[in-house]
Amino acid sequence: MADAGDVPSGEGLSAEADDHFHDECGVFGIFGRQDAAAIVTLGLHALQHRGQEAAGIVSYDGAQFHVERHVGLIGDTFTKQAVLDRLPGSRAIGHTRYATTGGAGLRNIQPFFAELADGGFAVAHNGNLTNAMTVQRTLQKQGAIFSSTSDTETLLHLVAMSKERDLNARFIDAVRQVEGAFSLVAMSSKKMIGCRDPLGIRPLVLGDLDGAWILASETCALDIIGARFVRDIKPGEMVVVTAKGVESLFPFEPQKTRFCIFEYVYFARPDSTIEGRNVYDVRKRIGAELARENPVEADIVVPVPDSGTPAAIGFSQEAHIPFELGIIRNHYVGRTFISPGDAIRHMGVKLKHNANRKMIEGKRVVLVDDSIVRGTTSQKIVQMVRDAGAKEVHMRIASPPTRASCFYGVDTPEKSKLLASRMSVEEMAEFIRVDSLGFLTIDGLYRAVGEAARNEEFPQFCDACFTGQYPTRLADFEHSDNVRTLSLLAVGGS
Repeated sequence: MADAGDVPSGEGLSAEADDHFHDECGVFGIFGRQDAAAIVTLGLHALQHRGQEAAGIVSYDGAQFHVERHVGLIGDTFTKQAVLDRLPGSRAIGHTRYATTGGAGLRNIQPFFAELADGGFAVAHNGNLTNAMTVQRTLQKQGAIFSSTSDTETLLHLVAMSKERDLNARFIDAVRQVEGAFSLVAMSSKKMIGCRDPLGIRPLVLGDLDGAWILASETCALDIIGARFVRDIKPGEMVVVTAKGVESLFPFEPQKTRFCIFEYVYFARPDSTIEGRNVYDVRKRIGAELARENPVEADIVVPVPDSGTPAAIGFSQEAHIPFELGIIRNHYVGRTFISPGDAIRHMGVKLKHNANRKMIEGKRVVLVDDSIVRGTTSQKIVQMVRDAGAKEVHMRIASPPTRASCFYGVDTPEKSKLLASRMSVEEMAEFIRVDSLGFLTIDGLYRAVGEAARNEEFPQFCDACFTGQYPTRLADFEHSDNVRTLSLLAVGGS
């Protein structure tokens, strides 16, 4: 979920502290369990990697809805009192988010809840509606009043203003009017609804916990509560959970699916299985492909923790170069520990990473990371490894160069701030000061996920951040300097 009106920029603290793309949301819902909110809290714990800014839970106890929304991490904000005492009921949905610039604050925390004509309705969203601002302007002219800057609120208004006969039909009417990426979990007094956009860009799975139905962004959220994975929600599918069971509907015209390939590179947790693929296995295969495509003579392979670790293992095994933890990560530094104005911030990456000198000194080191975004963190890590006595530093990136912004629910910089959009590989190597730099090819990435090669005319995945080939219209961004040239590519790629 992105904030309507915010062209992805990624500026601010996140740019200083963590030079990665960030998925903005994780969703979780359960229907038919008395301790529903407590289960949702555990599920959101497992999905914390999908958003660390804020979280919310809406529950229903058979008589009324209860809403809790807080800024901060799940474990810090959803205490026993908040969850058990103020969120009773046998059904609940929750959301954890990573905000784009200017989008933080209580009014944008999900799930969104409203009292509609026939009762309460809550919705949580992973993705981004690329025509939300366009739809909002139409709704505002009809008298709608928006209380947030979130694209997700648009769905509430569309459901509320639909002329269809029942909630299922009104929900279908609403989702047919929006474009982009969406994996939704919604709840009324009688049902829970899950829905994926027709391209299936973002993940959503169905689980079962002793007869209680669960919807979640990833399977790791099922594992933490001991639930059984039932299946992936299919692209374009809408499931309706009631006391009678699960009903499956397909409200969209069938389309060729375009699941986000970057979920396998970075976003998803390594222990999740998504679209039938174990993420850890895929990342190891990515590392092996990277070693075959970019061989180098070296003494050790060192991951940039933690996201580079599985690919580094695959690289090490394929290249027959020893794997070592040459960089140690400090897991106890929060993103808000240092503000951009603090004089101490020049210490930068050392707050999160420290070189393991004994492993590095005098060695030819291959650093493996998942991606290069701005290049600022890579530059600092390379220097840190050199300061620890490395004889040579080679960097291998477990994805193709990221040359374009994402508009499907990911916090990314503007295109002009992406290093690969303005530099060649040789220029990037000079910028981050490595002896050599190599990226995985787009076909190598496709091979790692089990495809023979990328279909240029009809790509099997959404890979727009690498290719600029967007699978949908970008209605809200067509006149932005950030995407004017990219939106032309989108027409050819849709």
